[in-house]
Amino acid sequence: MLLEGKNAIVTGGSQGIGAACALELAAEGANICLTYRRHEEEAQSHVQRISSMGRKAIAVKCDISVFVEAEQVVKQTVDAFGCVDILVNNAGMNWDAVSWKMTEEQWDRVLEVNLKGYFNFTRNVAPLFKERQYGKIVNITSINGMRGKFGQSNYCASKAGIIGYTKAVARELGAFNVNVNAVAPGLIETPMLRESPSRDKIVDMAMGEIVMKRLGQPEELAYVVAFLASDKARHITGEVIRVDGGQYI
Repeated sequence: MLLEGKNAIVTGGSQGIGAACALELAAEGANICLTYRRHEEEAQSHVQRISSMGRKAIAVKCDISVFVEAEQVVKQTVDAFGCVDILVNNAGMNWDAVSWKMTEEQWDRVLEVNLKGYFNFTRNVAPLFKERQYGKIVNITSINGMRGKFGQSNYCASKAGIIGYTKAVARELGAFNVNVNAVAPGLIETPMLRESPSRDKIVDMAMGEIVMKRLGQPEELAYVVAFLASDKARHITGEVIRVDGGQYI
């Protein structure tokens, strides 16, 4: 197993990509702290599933945009497992509108969650990683942070910011044996997509771009995250790996 004995935090781990990442890291041997904001039942279900694998697991309610809540999650993880080895920054949101109709609240909230939330957790694990001379950070961004998308200027700005943030932190922590990378999915089949009233339109547009002619599945992203969180990726840092079936090409 790639992650035997490691301890990981996965933000937004109650469903979709985050849940897939939490379960895959656990399958590779890691103990898991997953955060959630609304979906407590799903989060606790994943805790039970991870526990059945013989790993330790906790679920912590958290608004990742609040610094002190992120700080508390890290403290609870250390208390539960002894240390933190891996951080997967995944939790995020979208609140779409064209730029001439977007409200200040829409802009601020998406940036607070998608970008500041990543800072909040990274800031709280970085001193631990630096002291231990070991750590792995994997940030979930998006191909739309690399190219832009109509009606998502706030989301695209946040995801582009994650890419710049990933590269900067990789430079800062590299001397301390800490790897910092990002994974950029294209359109992935998640509960958020399935519940969207515009799902059919979104999928039709994406299928015109995806060269493999199918939607990605959350576990396909999780496989890459697990690799980047492992020592097999110990000489990879500051990279952005697309998992999009060729959608960006």
